[in-house]
Amino acid sequence: METRALVLAAAVRLFGERGWAATGMRDVAREAGVSVETVYAGFRSKSDLLMTALDAAIVGDAEPEALGERPEFAALATGTRRERIAAAARLVTAIHQRTAGVHLALREAAASNGDLARTLREDQQRRRISIEQGMTHVIGRAVTRAELDGVWAVLGVEVYQLLTDLSGWSPQQYEEWAAGVIDRLLDA
Repeated sequence: METRALVLAAAVRLFGERGWAATGMRDVAREAGVSVETVYAGFRSKSDLLMTALDAAIVGDAEPEALGERPEFAALATGTRRERIAAAARLVTAIHQRTAGVHLALREAAASNGDLARTLREDQQRRRISIEQGMTHVIGRAVTRAELDGVWAVLGVEVYQLLTDLSGWSPQQYEEWAAGVIDRLLDA
């Protein structure tokens, strides 16, 4: 499992820094300190590696435990409304910090690869489901369609990238803004 974690960490770093086209399996192997054969033994293709790297970046490690089963997700259902909203903003910010570059690589790859374009759409649907589950924990009831649409759109990684990469916001500024947005978008 340690080798897999090294390979995934290298893939997250390289896809995030270089993008899809400039990151090869050999590059990932070199960065992880393993052979190319080892990388291929764990991942069928570069596409498979990218998607597994994205999944690892979302949760922050190579462990098989899903996001919804982790303590940081459970924190969305405990404490006051303000504390639950702060936990949601903290979680979203941490995920975006880890995944922003990998998401860019996926969008780059999806432009010329139909399978990855489909995977990108599926990834967006999974994110929507996670947002719905998380916001349901935060407010203690099912979210409305309008609430879900608003939170899902505004808390997308693209907005994070616009605010942090282009506007120069710190992750802390984004997190505080995200908490305010969540609070405003979810009817009390």
